[in-house]
Amino acid sequence: MKTKEIIDDISILIAEDESELREYLKEYLELFFKNIFVARCGKTAYETYLDKKPDIILSDINMPNIDGLSMAKKIRESDSETNIIIMSAHSDREKLLRAVELGLITYLIKPINSQKLKEILLELTQKLRASKKRIYLSSDIYWDKISQTLWQNNQQIFLKEKELLLFKLFCSQTNKIFTAKEIFEHLYEKQNDKKFSEHSITSFIKRLRVKLPQNLIQNEYGAGYKILPFNR
Repeated sequence: MKTKEIIDDISILIAEDESELREYLKEYLELFFKNIFVARCGKTAYETYLDKKPDIILSDINMPNIDGLSMAKKIRESDSETNIIIMSAHSDREKLLRAVELGLITYLIKPINSQKLKEILLELTQKLRASKKRIYLSSDIYWDKISQTLWQNNQQIFLKEKELLLFKLFCSQTNKIFTAKEIFEHLYEKQNDKKFSEHSITSFIKRLRVKLPQNLIQNEYGAGYKILPFNR
């Protein structure tokens, strides 16, 4: 994978209480990744995870408040997908052996080999890009590409047939502005006798917005509508 361009679709949370190492990891990973979050303890790291939903968590095994393995276990209670890498000292090997059931991606022995870390993260980025099943539209709202459903806080937002068709269109090309005519043709492609009406599309989207979080569907004046993926 080329690394000349900053990776902006994969986010990483660094959880490390040792300030010097934490800052070094942040500065080093910012050479390759745009979205880096940091936490000084397990409690803050878990709160950041809930808020930012990072793709990858790079965590020290020993931290104040909540240690790395306890945080990983807490995450795994409801999330089997987020990739977790644990950093540890040689003396922590027994703890790591007991943590197999947590589904860790790997572990790194301190002092951290930056080249090895880079290789692991770039390989993981390739796998994530190939298998991403969700399009996040906000920190807690996502479109599941496999089931073609919309979710908020792990609760499905139920959509009617044409509302669902609209979201399929939006999520097929996020950031793209779809004109009212394009939306109309997508919704009524099997109804050849139905005449285009911009007003009907405006009314349809207005009704749909009532059941959705504010500003989820963006209106580009004079151009059309779109949704924006959330920069996690």
